[in-house]
Amino acid sequence: MNAADRVIKIVCETGDVAHGCAKRVELEGLPPLAVFNVDGEFYVTDDTCTHGDASLCEGEVEDGIVECPFHQGAFDVRSGKVVSAPCSIPLKTYDVIVTNGTVAVELGE
Repeated sequence: MNAADRVIKIVCETGDVAHGCAKRVELEGLPPLAVFNVDGEFYVTDDTCTHGDASLCEGEVEDGIVECPFHQGAFDVRSGKVVSAPCSIPLKTYDVIVTNGTVAVELGE
């Protein structure tokens, strides 16, 4: 991706997401996003479970794994990989930039 194709969107402040927790964010032109704080590292994924219409921000988060509140399927928020059934489709992840206390995602157009 060249510099002309890069789009940076601010998602939230780092202080908005406690350690081991998630925050749902809605930005124009994107599906609802989930921002996860895993030991001070920030990860952004789509918020909607790929198995059903559930907000992953409402699920339990432990050691970088989020469990869907509907059917207990789980994903690794660092990679989007499925870690337990009934989920089978990986979760979309976003490139994250953390600068001066701000969490942003880098998108290609």
